[in-house]
Amino acid sequence: MGRSIQLGKIFGIPLRLDYSWFLIFIFVTVMLSLYILPQDWPSLIRWGIAIATSIIFFASVLTHELAHSVVSIRSGIPVKSITLFIFGGVAHIGKEATRATTELKMASAGPLSSLVLAGIFYGIYWLSSGFNEYVATFTLWLAYINAVLAVFNMIPGFPLDGGRVLRSIVWLVTGDYMRATRIATLSGYGVSYLFILGGIFMLFFLRGGWVNGLWFIFLGWFLNSAVRTTYRQTTLRESLQGFTAQDVMTRDLPWVRRNISISELVQGQLLTSPRQYFLVGDGETVEGLLSLNQVKQIRREYWDITTAGQAMTPVEKLNTVRPGDDTINILDGMGEENVEQMTVVREGRVIGVILRDDLIRFAQRLSELKR
Repeated sequence: MGRSIQLGKIFGIPLRLDYSWFLIFIFVTVMLSLYILPQDWPSLIRWGIAIATSIIFFASVLTHELAHSVVSIRSGIPVKSITLFIFGGVAHIGKEATRATTELKMASAGPLSSLVLAGIFYGIYWLSSGFNEYVATFTLWLAYINAVLAVFNMIPGFPLDGGRVLRSIVWLVTGDYMRATRIATLSGYGVSYLFILGGIFMLFFLRGGWVNGLWFIFLGWFLNSAVRTTYRQTTLRESLQGFTAQDVMTRDLPWVRRNISISELVQGQLLTSPRQYFLVGDGETVEGLLSLNQVKQIRREYWDITTAGQAMTPVEKLNTVRPGDDTINILDGMGEENVEQMTVVREGRVIGVILRDDLIRFAQRLSELKR
């Protein structure tokens, strides 16, 4: 589970809650109760409305991410999960858009949904302002914060939505994906440094501006880190352009007998071989694949009675690709299926294995050589 809690699924998309979300939820609730909502309200009502408003606000953030996800799925791009965390939310997609128009639609969907929500909440405020002070107050704040969310996300700082919109427009105009990515990345770095400088100014030169100052510095640092990570991932994918499975696969995998015990395997080949995967069979016909991770999952007291054939993944259940398959599609497939390896098969025979870590290292070396 790592640093997040699985909440369930929405439209078939897993929804996760990062532990950092609780910090921002508490912060928003306290801010609303102590600084935004009228202090002459009864304490119980004020705190209750603050909690309810915080929940609705994060439901709005979830709606923003769902808008991205729905457009992504309709464009043929799978969504692995949606995670709510301290900075809002993020939709984890299985692969990048292959067309500028697709990215433009995906990136625009979130801010547009926030604007629609802002309009809805403002409409509720307008209707209720004459007869229900409580509803009018918190819906006005929700209208304001959703509008802010839309505007903030449209800042042209890659990988924010606005940065992706910028990249898609440059991509459309130039037809050059990497050039568009570099321009959007420079914009992202510029925005991140402006946030940090703005935060420092608030911190030292504005009376009472230390909270906003620290928040802007934190946002700038986070955006700078996200820009760097996203650009590195993009350049790695670009480095793999033109390479196929047979170019990057691990060949000449060692064989082990189906009936060999895990104890014999550990004391023999596993300790002397640098390989993490073993073909299980008779030396000619592959019956399955056994990984070092699968061996680690077997409790030590069962090593003597567990065989390689029992621990292996049968060949019919392996995630397979063909020798001529494109490496970028393979990397995307690993992301979609959440797997760490693919088996390369030719005419029904296993001829190699591609490990995700090895594929990324291969791309990193290529990227370094091209500099």
